[in-house]
Amino acid sequence: MIKVVRGNPTPEELAAALAVVQARAAAVSAVPSNTPAPPAGWSHPSRLARSGRHLPGPRAWARTYWPA
Repeated sequence: MIKVVRGNPTPEELAAALAVVQARAAAVSAVPSNTPAPPAGWSHPSRLARSGRHLPGPRAWARTYWPA
């Protein structure tokens, strides 16, 4: 059940929103259940760029790309 909580959408806007929701639901139901899960966050490149870890000083260049 979808309910408009705020605002007054036009019929076209409401139809567009419902089309997106239906397309997403169809895509989720079309994925086979034996499909492997996406990789965990450990492989994401942003993990290497943590802020506050790399302080200036001797051999700071050597710590630049090492995950902490």
